[in-house]
Amino acid sequence: MTRTWTDYLWGLALATLVALAVPWFLWRDATTVAGLPVWLWWHVGWMALASATFYGFTRGAWDRWIDAEAIRHG
Repeated sequence: MTRTWTDYLWGLALATLVALAVPWFLWRDATTVAGLPVWLWWHVGWMALASATFYGFTRGAWDRWIDAEAIRHG
């Protein structure tokens, strides 16, 4: 199986989503926006971004790293 640039981009998207899921840089920051802490807004936005990324992944790359034909034919 050969790797394409798309494979590497999906890998980078996954690594970015995992690496920035916890906003370490916002810990001990008491800043609030609209009555809620900024770190909570980060999580809301990050979950929206993760959902959009996963939706894109299911539209074109779901079986990218598996051999779907081998699985179907057992």
